[in-house]
Amino acid sequence: MASVKDPTGVEAHALAELADFDGKRVLEIGCGDGRMTLLYAEQAREVLGVDVEEESIREARATLPGRLADRVEFRVADAQSLDVPRQRFDIAFLSWSL
Repeated sequence: MASVKDPTGVEAHALAELADFDGKRVLEIGCGDGRMTLLYAEQAREVLGVDVEEESIREARATLPGRLADRVEFRVADAQSLDVPRQRFDIAFLSWSL
């Protein structure tokens, strides 16, 4: 699936090679503006994207398509202070955190 921010679909293909997001609960640490999130969110059952930058989270929320609003949540948080149950996610990855 190509997008404006991934016109050739290279990033979406790379993500699909790394993990099967179909029906999975996903934690994305360092989600930034949600650019990577939108590459796999259609397949996931539930997504929690976190980032320490409040402005990035505002942008991610603003650009989230309405059809994904019931399964994607963006929060201002860092990985160390994130308060979620341990067994809540099937996949966890760092996108823009390094």
